[in-house]
Amino acid sequence: MEWRQIDGETRADAVSDLPQAGKVEESKAGGDQRRGPSDEAVCESVCEILVTSDVHGHIYPTDYRTHEEIPLGLAKLAAMIRRERERTPDLLLVDNGDVIQGTPLCSFYVKQRQEEMHPAVAVMNELDYDAAVPGNHEFNYGPRMLRRVMEDSRFPWLSAGIVDAGQRQPAFGQPYLVKTTEAGVKIAVLGVTTHYIPHWENPRHIEGWEFRDALETVKTWVPRIREQERPDLMVIAYHGGFERDLLTGEPAERLTGENQGYAMCLEVPGIDVLITGHQHRLIAAEVGGVTVIQPGSGGQALGKISVRFQKSTDGAWTIMEKKAELLTPDETTEADGKVLGIVRSLEADTQTWLDQPIGEVSGDMEIRSPLACRLADHPFMEFVNKVQMEAAGVKVSNAALLSNASKGFRGSITMRDVLTNFMYPNTLAVLRLKGKDIREALEQTANYFIVEEGGKIAVNPAYMEPKAQHYNYDMWEGIEYVLNVSRPPGRRVALLNYSGEPLRDDAEIDVVMNSYRAGGGGDYDMYRGKPVVKEIQIDMAELVAEYIRERGTIMATCNHNWQIVR
Repeated sequence: MEWRQIDGETRADAVSDLPQAGKVEESKAGGDQRRGPSDEAVCESVCEILVTSDVHGHIYPTDYRTHEEIPLGLAKLAAMIRRERERTPDLLLVDNGDVIQGTPLCSFYVKQRQEEMHPAVAVMNELDYDAAVPGNHEFNYGPRMLRRVMEDSRFPWLSAGIVDAGQRQPAFGQPYLVKTTEAGVKIAVLGVTTHYIPHWENPRHIEGWEFRDALETVKTWVPRIREQERPDLMVIAYHGGFERDLLTGEPAERLTGENQGYAMCLEVPGIDVLITGHQHRLIAAEVGGVTVIQPGSGGQALGKISVRFQKSTDGAWTIMEKKAELLTPDETTEADGKVLGIVRSLEADTQTWLDQPIGEVSGDMEIRSPLACRLADHPFMEFVNKVQMEAAGVKVSNAALLSNASKGFRGSITMRDVLTNFMYPNTLAVLRLKGKDIREALEQTANYFIVEEGGKIAVNPAYMEPKAQHYNYDMWEGIEYVLNVSRPPGRRVALLNYSGEPLRDDAEIDVVMNSYRAGGGGDYDMYRGKPVVKEIQIDMAELVAEYIRERGTIMATCNHNWQIVR
């Protein structure tokens, strides 16, 4: 196997449903017609690429809320990677970004053990990764940590579109690499990262770097690589996702430029394989003749691309077939012992840290009935909104009780208690809304309820099937409101005041909410396209924990600023 790591400069103008455990999803594509008909084939070769993406620090197969083993994490994927290598030693292993942040293990490492190698990098070195692409969360700990991670890695980090400010050179040394397999097949891998990072990240963490448009970067580099390197397989490893429905081409989100995978497939000739991530989706498909893969998050799947070549008498390789698969671990998949050993000490210390008290509640924030919590202001939800308002520096907030398994806080609080209530890695955004927008949002949230025969308020079945969507019901702080759910949908806001006065439709208010909701998630279309005043790129669980640590004791209060009536 021959490697060539390439330095270069950038030009200035530069879906699938969740598979069942243990199952494999795949997509096949036939020969590459761009290459023209081949002469009589004299031999064949199969090249394989294994892909991880958005692992977010999940190494041990551990649910950090309950300490139970679950079928995900890099240790389980490692066992699968080793098995694949036994079958095909000459394969390519790529991580597509967001690997160093996201679990209590990573948080504990940053707070307590920074003098050691990052655990994710130590594991990736053990598994002989060939390359990685920086994701947006690689920047969360600042440039010093990112540089340290890259220096400790025995593999290159590829990103063509991130350049030093005012320069043309890629900031991390190389935009792409070339690998020649033992059979003589040449593979080029171009790395690129979503350029939307400055919209989220702390400016101090990205000072001195420019983030060039990812699509334009790919348009610049693919023909250059095709001409200079003449690869048999052109692979793009893109820490970004798909902005459009893969089947219909209809926009699946606001076209901000955050995700440009669909456009890359259709607008850039010469791409054979597109590795994607960022959206945490499970995708093994084909778009416009390009084989695409996205292996979820947390190490829940290993992406596998297989490409079959034929070699003609003139020595040219022709793509005959491409196949994308998602390989998923299950309860029978044993975690790799060497990987577990690398992280064992840090994992044990993390578990101890999770069980140490970080503060206590004065009063009662326990949730005994999720329905009762959603029918009237509750001390726990008032606390959540207080944390959000302080983090964002605004006076109005909305938040959801994320799951019926959430129990609130009572007595002594540990980090594990925090993670039990804040299981999703949500960050925050501040939108500038009109009074009319807030009224429409309250009407949307009121759809969560129905009134059954006999007058009992119940949860709308639409929020229960085909899956529970309790996280799409919001509760507000900073305004006063009453929702009468006996009224027809769209006319349920019976009272809406701000600072003791009726809220005018044209009034402007800055409101903090989680980033999923700010993007219109949960059918909150009134938020789409609204001005984003600020984004706080710190997980809500971390914000809550820090809030409690700073105070030691938090007070259970409830101002009863809203209620549901019939």
